[in-house]
Order: sequence, then C-alpha cells, then structure tokens
Amino acid sequence: MDASANEALRSEACRLNQALPKYQLVVMHSGNASVLDAESGRVFIKPSGMDYDQITPRDIVEVDLESGRPLPDQRRPSVDLPHHLYLYRHMPSVRSIIHTHSNHATAFAACLKPIPLCLTAIADEFGAEVPCTPYVDNEGDAIGRAILEHHNRAPAVLLGKHGVFAWGDSADAALKAAVMVEDTARTVYLAMQVGQPTVIPAAEAAKWHDRYWNRYGQVEDRAAVGDGHATPAKRVAA
Repeated sequence: MDASANEALRSEACRLNQALPKYQLVVMHSGNASVLDAESGRVFIKPSGMDYDQITPRDIVEVDLESGRPLPDQRRPSVDLPHHLYLYRHMPSVRSIIHTHSNHATAFAACLKPIPLCLTAIADEFGAEVPCTPYVDNEGDAIGRAILEHHNRAPAVLLGKHGVFAWGDSADAALKAAVMVEDTARTVYLAMQVGQPTVIPAAEAAKWHDRYWNRYGQVEDRAAVGDGHATPAKRVAA
C-alpha cells in the first residue's frame, strides 16, 4: 500500500470514529469503529482508551488482518479488535464495523430483547427485527461467534448485556446502520410507554424493504447520514 492510500484510510477511520459522539452513539472513550482495506488485508481501528476528540489519523492503529497483529511502533488497538477481526474474516462483504453502547439500543440489549419489527422505518432499513444475542463473555472468539450465530438480514446485532455491533460495505453504510439502530430503538422504547407495539407481518415488511433499497433515493450506493436526505447504501449480505 502506498503512502497516500494509507493516509486516506487512516483519515477515513478517524472520521468514522469521530462521527460516533457526533451522533450520540458513545460517551467518553467507549465504543470503536474500524475500516478494512481488503486489497492489502489491513484493518484500521480506534486506539484503546482514547477520547474521540483527541484522535488524529496518526493515532489510528493499522493491523494485519491475517495475523491479527498491529504494525510496529503504533498505539495499542481497541480491546475489541479480536471481534472486528473475527467478523471481517467470516463476513467477506463487510468493509467497516462499528461498536457502540448507544443508550436506547443498549437498553434492549440489557434486557436480552431484540428491537421488534414494529415500524416501517425498521422494515425499510433492516427488513427484519434487530436481533439480540444471549450474554457471552469477552474471551476468545465468543462475541464474534455469537454475532454470526444470531444475526439475520439486518446489518446490526444487539450483543446481550453489552451494546451494538453494526456493519456495512463502506464506512458510511456502517455508520448509517449504527445511527438507525439507535434511532429506531428510541422510537420503539417511546411506543412501549404508550402501549404494546405489534409486529409488521413479514410480507408487508418485505414491500417496504424492497421499495427502500430498490426505488428510493437518487444514487444507489451513497449513504448520507443526518442531513435529512439519507439515501440507502449498498446492502451487505452477511
């Protein structure tokens, strides 16, 4: 990888991590984000324990995907690096992964409950409920295996008693998934204060999902988050 490509990937990973507090998905230094350059087999991930407003592209940690080892003379990578590596190795279409503890989504995770498919916005974005894994510890590949076992067509999973993992075929797609997990979780939580939301039938959800991913927006593979004109990013079939 030449120096300019390396710099661009570091900048992209830095931008992605700094977007997490911007969208209120993390506090202090919790959570992390990474991007994968599949051609070189290099992962670029948040340094461990650094506040987001202190991170620069130079602080981003470059890791060899095959060996799992950071390159020499860098900061320590996020403690969640093994989970990112496991998912990249087992989900070949994924190019970016985000882990957050966003409040409303994590409230569902605390109760070991999925975010139910009870809104057209959930049908649009995810096409299914956002599933929740049972509690697993953080040893070895336990988290990665749990995510693979319990995920559905949605590009996100609630990790029981822990938080959110979201992914996409680009940094913007992963960010959009993480933002929408929290946004829909907040709305469903509020709905539960009013009554008991009912699930949209699968056939109806499929209509909304198809329209959103195949007929909505102007540019098929662009994901604009937070500007009021979000268009679908290309879907990752994981």
